Amino acid sequence: MTPRLTMPAAGSPRPAEAPAVTPMAFVQAIVLAYQRRGLSPDQALAQAQIAPSSVADTASRITAWQMERISGAAMLELDDEALGWFSRRLPWGSYGMLARASISAPSLGVALQRWCRHHGLLADDITLTLTASGDTATLQITEHRDLGALREFCLVSVLRNILGVACWLVDSRIPLLAAQFPFSAPPHQGAYGVYGVLFSGPTAFGAATAAIQFDARYLALALRRNEGALQQMLQRALPLTVLPYRRDRLLVQRVRQALAGHPTQTHNASAVAAQLNVSPRTLHRQLKDEGATLQALKDEVRRACALELLLRTTRPIKQVAEAAGFQNEKSFIRAFKGWTGQSPAAFRQGKPPMD
Repeated sequence: MTPRLTMPAAGSPRPAEAPAVTPMAFVQAIVLAYQRRGLSPDQALAQAQIAPSSVADTASRITAWQMERISGAAMLELDDEALGWFSRRLPWGSYGMLARASISAPSLGVALQRWCRHHGLLADDITLTLTASGDTATLQITEHRDLGALREFCLVSVLRNILGVACWLVDSRIPLLAAQFPFSAPPHQGAYGVYGVLFSGPTAFGAATAAIQFDARYLALALRRNEGALQQMLQRALPLTVLPYRRDRLLVQRVRQALAGHPTQTHNASAVAAQLNVSPRTLHRQLKDEGATLQALKDEVRRACALELLLRTTRPIKQVAEAAGFQNEKSFIRAFKGWTGQSPAAFRQGKPPMD
């Protein structure tokens, strides 16, 4: 039997180890898939420790562990890894084939293009498209039929699946620049902010299509997984998400970009972290994992900017200081002397460094 690969849940800690954030609406969608097949969901609900009487309570929610259990049970009983989303079933092992077709790609971009193309061979109800424009990559879903009551569950799961696969392939977090969905904000979004757990970055509703966007530089990363790793991962693929990945293999570049692009809005760690949609603590920890520090990156970016402006423009020193991200001219002069042994004015005049 070919292993499966789907990831509709937000993670896999057991109920006592994690808060309940997954909306009951997703359980209701799975129950509806059972009803359409004339089957009972009772056994799957029992395995997930979900009381049948609680399913109708739209205000309740379950843990990621429970979502993993009911999803896995339903995929087996329905023999449908798409859980009723599409006009034809995706038999057990379908997503495993997608992963196997992608893992030999030379880069993440090629792997995702293969995933999108092959997904269309399995299910023609939707089309997955990967595009890159400038610095932004977009994974978009085009719907070709009315997905009905399963629409939200389908679109959310498909995008989470491909994002989880992408993160696993390059062994890195891939922070989102944005996520969007073509329906109104559901009640459980306001109550629990579940989309903030499922998708990092700003989430918009009422858009023309469902899509996620991220830094296009991730597409150039080489894959860090092989066939052996794939076989191991497929044994328990449901909990595969972006959340387990502490490492962000583009974080240093993204910090440099934020510092250079927003010099007046990145004076401290909190401001830089806000630009990257992470906490200051996470920012410092992940930079340390990459062998870097925020202060060293700030010095690098500010020094390069200052040297460029001093050599190629006639801007006053005060304006150079501001453009390089300093809050005042005095602190800029002090830092510049530490970098070069000269004052900015002396450097511009071509004087030799001081001993």
